[in-house]
Amino acid sequence: MHIQLNNLKKCFGEHVAVDIPHFTIGNGQVVGLVGNNGAGKTTLFRLMLDLAKATEGNVLIDGIDPATSEDWKLLTGAFIDNSFLIDFLTAEEYFEFVGKVSGMTKEQVEIRLKTFETFMGDEIIGKKKYIRDFSAGNKQKIGIVAALLNSPQLVILDEPFNFLDPSSQNQLKRILTEFNRSTGATVMVSSHNLQHTVEISTRVALLENGKIIEDIDNSDGKAEEILDKYFNV
Repeated sequence: MHIQLNNLKKCFGEHVAVDIPHFTIGNGQVVGLVGNNGAGKTTLFRLMLDLAKATEGNVLIDGIDPATSEDWKLLTGAFIDNSFLIDFLTAEEYFEFVGKVSGMTKEQVEIRLKTFETFMGDEIIGKKKYIRDFSAGNKQKIGIVAALLNSPQLVILDEPFNFLDPSSQNQLKRILTEFNRSTGATVMVSSHNLQHTVEISTRVALLENGKIIEDIDNSDGKAEEILDKYFNV
């Protein structure tokens, strides 16, 4: 999906959380958002998903403004934080609910979930546990799987590597890379983990004080050097 940010600004009182005059993301790109705490990554995602109202400007997803239409929703999968989960459901009930909203049958959901068996391990499905009773890492996995469940054309994940053990982090990198390759979906990921971000992203946007100060073509892997200098790693 094609995304366009136009004079996008979000202010909280006198604090400017996001200030992006123009930014375009092409179909099928994997874009990594990086920046220190408070750089504006999560706020930007929330604006894109119509979870926050822009002070100025707008977002267009394939020409659709999320603030004025819901036509983009069935084409988008996202996980920002645990507020996306319905924690009084079991994992199976939640996946079935997400699938139903997306027009999937229970059988289609079950078939799709097999794709994520290795990622989820044997700790989620069949445990007869409410989501609220899972560990932080397993809640993260449930949210990520739900975001990818209906094979959306746009995926937005905020700090998806949080709470995951190293093995699960590597599995997630493979899942996102293969999903992008097989579907042509546009993927946006924010992360404090520079290595993971560079490895999966074809493009990296560096945010500072709500502004994109570097827009790096990472097709040749050169983002790592630029980011290392910025973060003084």
